[in-house]
Amino acid sequence: MHRPALLPNSTMYTLRLATSPLWTQTVLANFDAFLLDHAAAEKKASGMAMSMVSHYPDKLDIVTSMVDLALEELAHFRQVVKILHQRGLILAADKPDTYVNSLRQLQRKGSDVYLLDRLLIGSIVEARGCERFGLIAAALEPGELQQFYVAITESEARHEDIFYKLAANYFPASIINERLDQLLDAEAQILASLPIQAALH
Repeated sequence: MHRPALLPNSTMYTLRLATSPLWTQTVLANFDAFLLDHAAAEKKASGMAMSMVSHYPDKLDIVTSMVDLALEELAHFRQVVKILHQRGLILAADKPDTYVNSLRQLQRKGSDVYLLDRLLIGSIVEARGCERFGLIAAALEPGELQQFYVAITESEARHEDIFYKLAANYFPASIINERLDQLLDAEAQILASLPIQAALH
């Protein structure tokens, strides 16, 4: 029997599987590779937000939130690119994100359930990013790079809430909780099946 996904009167919830300390060690041992993946993730996140704008142009709350999100993710992308260039690196070709693609396969057909799943999966992806960027921030030596990842962690936490609150604009809490519970279990299984590598997912 699972604990409730959401705390009472809160949009905060707990991921079902904590990231292994080995992941943090792997990232720190090959930080250049992680930075390249981080840049790709920020670029994809910006594109995802704009795809929501295109898909739901009649939903003003989604359009406004996703335009802001797209711009913020693009600003993060620009910051990571600057760090890459400072380290003598150049952007690499995008690679498929098995984690995100596996979550997207869980999206159900039908306009209402598709919207709910898309918003909740968006929130879960941001929650995982928040957890993992937080681990990196805690592991880095004090300095500009650590400060950057502290800021990114805080940003991901806000994004997690944005997606959940948008879902709450369209669906009752009972429906959201039930589906979120299912998706959190699935996310844990997906994460557990993936190899540990110097990448966000």
